Amino acid sequence: MDLRLPGLRGPRGPRRLFAAVAAVAVLAGAGTWTAVASDDTPAVRRADRVLDVGDGVRVDTSYFTSADSGRRPAVLLGHGFGGSKDDVREQAEELAGDGYAVLTWSARGFGRSTGEIGLNDPEGEVADVSRLIDWLAERPEVRLDQDGDPRVGVTGASYGGAISLLAAGYDDRVDAIAPAVTYWNLADALFPNGVFKKLWAGIFVNSGGGCDAFEARLCAMYERVAESGTPDAEARELLERRSPSAVADRIDVPTLLVQGQSDSLFPLGQADAAAQAIRANGAPVDVDWIAGGHDGGDPETDRVRARVTSWFDRHLKGDKGADTGPAFRVTRTGGIDSTDGAALLRGASADSYPGLDSGRRAIPLTGREQSFDNPPGAAPPAVSALPGIGGAAGGLSRLSSLGVGVSLDFPGQFARFESAPLGSDLRITGSPKATVHIESTSDDAVLFAKVYDVGPDGTQQVLPSQLVTPVRVEDAKAGQDVTLTLPAIDHEVQKGHRLRLVLSATDLGYASPAAPATYQASLQGDLEVPTAPGVTTAAAPLPAWVWWLPLTAAVLAAALLLSGRRRTTTPAPDPALAEVPLQITGLSKRYARSADRYAVRDVSFRVEKGQVLGLLGPNGAGKTTTLRMLMGLIRPDDGEIRVFGHAIRPGAPVLSRVGAFVEGAGFLPHLSGRENLELYWRATGRPPADAHLDEALEIAGLGDALARAVRTYSQGMRQRLAIAQAMLGLPDLLILDEPTNGLDPPQIREMREVMIRYAAAGRTVIVSSHLLAEVEQSCTHLVVMDRGRLVQAGPVGEIIGSGDTLLVGTATPVEEPVVEKIAALPGVTSAVRADDGLLVHLGADGTPARLVAELVRLEVPVASVGPHRRLEDVFLTLIGGSA
Repeated sequence: MDLRLPGLRGPRGPRRLFAAVAAVAVLAGAGTWTAVASDDTPAVRRADRVLDVGDGVRVDTSYFTSADSGRRPAVLLGHGFGGSKDDVREQAEELAGDGYAVLTWSARGFGRSTGEIGLNDPEGEVADVSRLIDWLAERPEVRLDQDGDPRVGVTGASYGGAISLLAAGYDDRVDAIAPAVTYWNLADALFPNGVFKKLWAGIFVNSGGGCDAFEARLCAMYERVAESGTPDAEARELLERRSPSAVADRIDVPTLLVQGQSDSLFPLGQADAAAQAIRANGAPVDVDWIAGGHDGGDPETDRVRARVTSWFDRHLKGDKGADTGPAFRVTRTGGIDSTDGAALLRGASADSYPGLDSGRRAIPLTGREQSFDNPPGAAPPAVSALPGIGGAAGGLSRLSSLGVGVSLDFPGQFARFESAPLGSDLRITGSPKATVHIESTSDDAVLFAKVYDVGPDGTQQVLPSQLVTPVRVEDAKAGQDVTLTLPAIDHEVQKGHRLRLVLSATDLGYASPAAPATYQASLQGDLEVPTAPGVTTAAAPLPAWVWWLPLTAAVLAAALLLSGRRRTTTPAPDPALAEVPLQITGLSKRYARSADRYAVRDVSFRVEKGQVLGLLGPNGAGKTTTLRMLMGLIRPDDGEIRVFGHAIRPGAPVLSRVGAFVEGAGFLPHLSGRENLELYWRATGRPPADAHLDEALEIAGLGDALARAVRTYSQGMRQRLAIAQAMLGLPDLLILDEPTNGLDPPQIREMREVMIRYAAAGRTVIVSSHLLAEVEQSCTHLVVMDRGRLVQAGPVGEIIGSGDTLLVGTATPVEEPVVEKIAALPGVTSAVRADDGLLVHLGADGTPARLVAELVRLEVPVASVGPHRRLEDVFLTLIGGSA
């Protein structure tokens, strides 16, 4: 039920003027309608339109409806920063199938929409949303609360989540929202406690297309702050005006807040501030902490989408029976699934949102007053989160979901205070707090506070969710007591572990003062940790909306089978292949949204121990797609891959026996080669002894260079360091994608020796390369692909020396039309011109004698015929010259 007075409905503030005077012009006519649903669900139609929103700005939209008759609520679905409406098409189709009229759009400056990026400017992007609501009010399919007022909800993630909140604050016609992994106050997110979050800010600008793509005042602000390293009052005010917090007292609609635990960009505190403000306005608010976030981890897409749909069913359709879930839910990690290597996730919940301070417990810390330095140039910096890297498929994302990650503090650049071993398990849910006294030789001090979970041996430490709290201490020369509010987390500390409070002078993700300074830190009390005792999990059964009853699960499974949605299980290991490094059988992968176009089609081959296999093919042959499937990064549509008898799936445990070098590796330039490798291995969470670091380094042959900073390395040394990283743990199967890119001939020869030495111990190497002469010298076996299919596979000697590849010497060059006739001859699979004549590949029914007879008939001036043994030419004949 809507409790707002009818007289107050419609756009607030500047929206009222815009809605009154701006007519939305449909530039694309009636749009293009496309059916997108399966047979057993209501057909979903999509209409693409470009809307003129004034001032020459055009917004690209897509409108999704089902074929059902009658009016229905509408949903506006926003996309993330750097994306477009295409990113949310799948969710839009699902919502339309569930009985909503769904409008997606590309925000200004993204996709096909024009205009400058305004970071959700109230006079720009937010005004556009009100115009979209105007348009929805004119649609005959959309339910109206009154003339010009559609029943509408808004949802989206990140950038789209912020526009959900802002739309509710500026336009009274919004009836419910479900923002996800987003910000409440953008100034607090990018300038926390007066410290510039430089890496994330740079990623923002770059993913938007560069500074020039933004409104001029935003670009000028970014350049000013990036250069000085210090946010000023004008910069804060500019971002705060574009933040939901600016209209905090106006957001009074039912709100589902979904926020990521693995998120150094928009941490949990942003959702907490939103929840407190919206609840104070009298609106119902539910909060859901998911496992993932901007730093990676599991986004729990299916569960979150289902909850958003239920939220709208309750608050837009008025379905009182819709189960919207508990007032608070948090996803917790319970180890690794041994069948597929995925993180085991389960929910904990409470009947009310506990906030970030519930059930505080004091943990005494010990440690004397300590001095530590901010180094000149703030380098080398400590490492916590790695913005822009954690979202990559595989390692860091999975580790982030597990609460494990990479962290590094440099001696002499931090102070630490530690608890005694805990006498029992401790679950921290919320923001720990501590008070410290800080003095500095400089006027201001910039510090980064974090709490580690330290294992019993004192060496293994985990930084939960890789989060830190930056703080700028002003007038630090005089000494200041500072209360630190540490990042909100949900993390269990086991009995016997310690808590370690660390104050670091630097952090990779933030701007620190360039001038050197010495800080002094001392404790002023205990570490206070929130325990949220009302949140239950483990022995208590989860609510039915999370764990379905067996009968319900059976009905759902039957429904999914009927709808054609495929679910797969991991096949059992094949004992007969237990000693075979790689067996690929019938492997196929279609292009996205295509039923008959294949990136890889029906590929089968086998690789044995001790082989160095070259994977060859022109651009578009399917090599990279095959390697991505082999590494578990994407799933095949058909066929299977088995590594040592185990079927490959994303996160499969057997992938721990696979090392990979793909498109180079990112190293921290200020660290030495050895330090980079040690840092990488720590991120895997495996014991240091399992790295076999010295053996990998001996094979890589870096010698004394390991002690030098990576910024001093040549390209060849960086490549060898990357190979060494892939060899850590001495994986039984090593995958190298273009390992010689950018190397000079001596470096290429060294890389060849590295591969041969690695395979000499009975391990297996697969190398994808375009340097055919190198492949010929370093590989024992070949697999040649073209247009997604396997053309030939076998030992190098057999392929090069096979009699079906002939060099036909000619007295004069052969014209192209004649070459085409030769390629079309019976028994000939391809023919291409070479420096000395022709390279001809014979099929199974072709013979040299028959070829010569045909060449004479075609009046080709044949001077000689013989087998050709250069891999490059054999390769060209196999693929028909398409490279």
